[in-house]
Amino acid sequence: MVGKTAEPSFIELFTPKLVTILRERYGFAEFRADALAGLTVAIVALPLSMAIAIASGVPPDRGLYTAIIGGFLVSALGGSRFQIGGPAGAFIVLVAATVDIHGIDGLLLATMMSGVFLAAVGFLRLGTYIKFIPYPVTVGFTAGIAIIIFASQIKDLLGLTLPGKEPGALLPKLEMLGAALPTANVATIGMTVLTIATILTLRRFRPQWPGMLIAVTLASLAALGLGLDVETIGSRFGGIPQSIPLPSLPTISLEKAIAVLPAALSFTLLGAIESLLSAVVADSMSGRRHRSNCELVAQGVANIASALFGGICVTGTIARTATNVRAGAHGPIAGMLHSVFLLAFVLLAAPLASAIPLAALAGVLAIVAWNMIEKHAFAVLLRTSRGDAVVLLTTLLLTVFRDLAEGIVAGFALGALLFLHRMAQSVEVESEMPLVAEDRGDKNDARRQERYDPALSSDRDVVVHHITGAFFFGAAASVGAVLDRLGESPRAYVLDFANVPFLDSTAAATIEGFLRKAERRGAIVYVGGARPAVRRVLLAHGVRPPRAHFKSDVADAMIAAHRKATPATA
Repeated sequence: MVGKTAEPSFIELFTPKLVTILRERYGFAEFRADALAGLTVAIVALPLSMAIAIASGVPPDRGLYTAIIGGFLVSALGGSRFQIGGPAGAFIVLVAATVDIHGIDGLLLATMMSGVFLAAVGFLRLGTYIKFIPYPVTVGFTAGIAIIIFASQIKDLLGLTLPGKEPGALLPKLEMLGAALPTANVATIGMTVLTIATILTLRRFRPQWPGMLIAVTLASLAALGLGLDVETIGSRFGGIPQSIPLPSLPTISLEKAIAVLPAALSFTLLGAIESLLSAVVADSMSGRRHRSNCELVAQGVANIASALFGGICVTGTIARTATNVRAGAHGPIAGMLHSVFLLAFVLLAAPLASAIPLAALAGVLAIVAWNMIEKHAFAVLLRTSRGDAVVLLTTLLLTVFRDLAEGIVAGFALGALLFLHRMAQSVEVESEMPLVAEDRGDKNDARRQERYDPALSSDRDVVVHHITGAFFFGAAASVGAVLDRLGESPRAYVLDFANVPFLDSTAAATIEGFLRKAERRGAIVYVGGARPAVRRVLLAHGVRPPRAHFKSDVADAMIAAHRKATPATA
């Protein structure tokens, strides 16, 4: 593959990014940037934390406790500069099912157990293997979760009155909701339309404004001003306490621990995937590099603490983390301050939350569900590869109609089989190539016989990465780690694909992410020696001009990169 680096020490691997930031020059300007970013994220997190808690079958204050306690510890102890922790939409289905079966006490115990498991996974340095999940699996299960979240909000979106408890399974749920459509509340539908329309309008014309908070505020004022008969946080839950509970242990017994073990394992798996995906998104936006195992340890500690304070599952949240990066955060202190601002809301303004219509929070989650579906990636995977399409749809359908864990396991197994199939095809097509290339005479070298120019290899403005072997989901994390080490700022990169027999969608997505980082630095990327099949996959995933330029071999790519990187002289 690519070059190895010195093995980092245990201390280096598990030193929080907060310590790294404080070791750097951190002054008032950096603190001001973090404070503004933290306030921006808190404004986004406030309605989301309550909405996710309600959708999960627990009171809204538990979502706030999760963001305050868990979010603070994720930022303080984590391995990412920009990660924002809190309750996540991806957990709604699992948390609701756990509460339904085991009650709140069972949920808190499962959350604490998952925290222990996450910390153990991190300390055992197993976080790297989480990245081996194929790209179609992550796209599929994320879309599946989004569908389930939206279905869970239909009742509150329309103000339906159900004859009994709402089923958890999708088809029985839709059947009951369909039968209850005549009970829809016109005022509730109006709140839903107002909320969604406000969010979409502000996103279109004022994207820098906190659309979700503004929409929820407008809906609350409209409901109060017009005296509408809609269900609110106050009418269903009696409001939000104006305090933080003292830490306490849930009921712990061996029998209870065994009963909630499947839920705890599911929380662990999903929490690890979701938090590392969020950290990767932050990396792609900022050009930084997170430490996955340190991040998992922080997630573990945060889940244990969240449960002690009555909160629910904590994980890295992609939307809030992206908001943090866009808001100009400098480091983890922004995430810590976001939790402090939420705490201030609970202590000073919690009674105001009683007037929030549940339809407004359901509208917020409907937008979140829509945003969770990676529509472009979904279309590309369906269009470019039948194998990837099968993995994607299998993961999606099993997640929606069976179980999240089943969807991930089945998708991973199909992805592994697809990899073996592609390797077999690659060996068949390239059967004339020996396993180990023999030496050649200079006269038989297929490349052009040109005078060697040492400037091409010593030019600091051009960085060359040679990638060798099958480039698939299992290797994408390692290659991505090397490509992400953009310590210097060259003017051009050359990616040597001459010895890559094939690559899959995960690898292509890794290269596309690298292109985005290089583009932000003003660097040009050349791809040399890619075979036709490899080139087709890269093109399908957005690796195309003007962000990437293909050359027949690495020598041509280096010549072109050198010419582009060298300033023109008069």
